[in-house]
Amino acid sequence: MSTGMVLAEVRDGVGVVTLNRPERRNALHPDMYDAIPNVLEELFEDPEVGAILLTATGTAFCAGGDVRDGRGRGDTEDVSVEDAAARLVHNARMVLLLHEGPKLSVAALPGPAVGAGMSLALAADFRIAAASARLVPGWSDLAFSGDFGGTWLLARAMGPSRALAALLGNESIAAPEALAAGLVDRVVEDDELAGAAFAWARTLADAPRVMARFMKENVRQAETLSLRDALPLEAERMIRSGQTEEHRAAVRRWLDRPAGLGPAAS
Repeated sequence: MSTGMVLAEVRDGVGVVTLNRPERRNALHPDMYDAIPNVLEELFEDPEVGAILLTATGTAFCAGGDVRDGRGRGDTEDVSVEDAAARLVHNARMVLLLHEGPKLSVAALPGPAVGAGMSLALAADFRIAAASARLVPGWSDLAFSGDFGGTWLLARAMGPSRALAALLGNESIAAPEALAAGLVDRVVEDDELAGAAFAWARTLADAPRVMARFMKENVRQAETLSLRDALPLEAERMIRSGQTEEHRAAVRRWLDRPAGLGPAAS
């Protein structure tokens, strides 16, 4: 699965994906636009993988799209606006895969996540950041309006007015501030990030697979569906999860527990 710029391995049930362009602060090279989605799709299909950990080498998570190359960004000199936009949507499918994928994902940020790199981090289900990391929209400094779902993801996380202010002002959001704002879920010392991130992903990988996938679908649909529309879908997933061997094994473990250790979920 690995390429030179995107490393991948399966370790103890965790699919570890590592951005590997430290000399460019892991900015997205055109070759990575296919490599990252391909790796994610393979890991989603791998029965040994229970969770995805996305991280990077060096001292940055991802500096966004590599504007020194420019391809797939705002350039429209050789193609129509519509064709260039379609190409950009294609390049951004890695964000959709993380956001909608069937397995839980953690983004581990060893340093700054800028522009499309911030989008990639926000698309994961969870984020853990080194104390020196920060989130930076980045686009306004280049007179870009935003891509890779970054404006949507930031607005969902912060609310529209706060997100718009951060985008326009290109606010650099340090890890402690990001934690307080709910943009990251955990902050650890820089030298503890790799171990803490993997341990968290390993715990997620141990969760019952069907349960975790259905819970993620329930939560994602809460962003778009009314309660009335969500209830039947939630109910169907509840029934299907109850038909799994994972559920039956969990019930057996619960019944074997000593009395007084707490009620069942339902």
